[in-house]
Amino acid sequence: MARWQIDGVCGYIGDQSARSRPSSEARNCCCERVRQWLLTASSNPCGFDDVIVWVQLRVRIKWSLERELLISGLCQGSNPLCAPSLAQVFRYAVQTGRAGRDPTVDLKGALAPVVSEHHASITEPARIGELLRAIDGYAGHIVTAYALKLAPLLFVRPGELRHAKWTEFDLDSAEPHWRIPAEKMKMGEQHVVPLAKQALVLLRELQSVTGRGHYVFPSLRSGSRSMSENTVNAALRRMGYSTEEMTGHGFRSLASTCLNEQGYHPDLIELQLAHAERNQVRAAYNKAQRLPERRKMMQAWADYLDALRTGTNVVSLFRAG
Repeated sequence: MARWQIDGVCGYIGDQSARSRPSSEARNCCCERVRQWLLTASSNPCGFDDVIVWVQLRVRIKWSLERELLISGLCQGSNPLCAPSLAQVFRYAVQTGRAGRDPTVDLKGALAPVVSEHHASITEPARIGELLRAIDGYAGHIVTAYALKLAPLLFVRPGELRHAKWTEFDLDSAEPHWRIPAEKMKMGEQHVVPLAKQALVLLRELQSVTGRGHYVFPSLRSGSRSMSENTVNAALRRMGYSTEEMTGHGFRSLASTCLNEQGYHPDLIELQLAHAERNQVRAAYNKAQRLPERRKMMQAWADYLDALRTGTNVVSLFRAG
């Protein structure tokens, strides 16, 4: 196999995987490794068999999570964040005369699938009320305290919360919101978080503390960096919640479970969680039509949390819209 043919296969990988928006660093890293596989295989009279060994070894090396998922997904086609599968790449190479066979057939069943990590969460209303009261009584750093208070109201991913910047927030419009840029989102699309009155109050209070800097939740050591990824979880441990009870990511499960139980349409909840919508037509409709509904849901959700915090009978306070 000539180098220009190898470059063609790697170019195909880069072009196709770019559609699902993995980072350019991870995409380039993956393409370079596939290039090395093909260069090695092209000089081996046994063909592509050594690629199998190489893949089996490399996927077990602990890279960053994104690279690990990318490689595993390319091997099995199981990861929605990356496309195409490695089998598709080799089939493409075979069909265009760039390879003699597809070695990924020998990999079937050899690698364990990527398993979604379970994030512990509290979902019982009474215990949620206890958690909210514990958060109100948190005696640690003020920025951490506000992160804990805002996490259940916004239920974004922990990384999205701690990397929030003041320039992304519109606190003064008739419809205050947080607009998270696409490059910060797992699915690579801009996400809007409507701000309930309670969230707006907390953000204005916090703005007087951190508003002169870039980050809403700056590092406890340096205002030029965002809060550490372990800060919220460490605070929960300090409050007495174990890793099996509650995590920073668990606020998303908490909200999702309760909103579903209260009768909100699953599409509405999924949109606010910024989960992927596979049907493009349906996704376009949802984005165009459902933001007003999401605003109502977010306000009702904040009111519901207030009721749980105070122990009020919430049945008459929370109605699905």
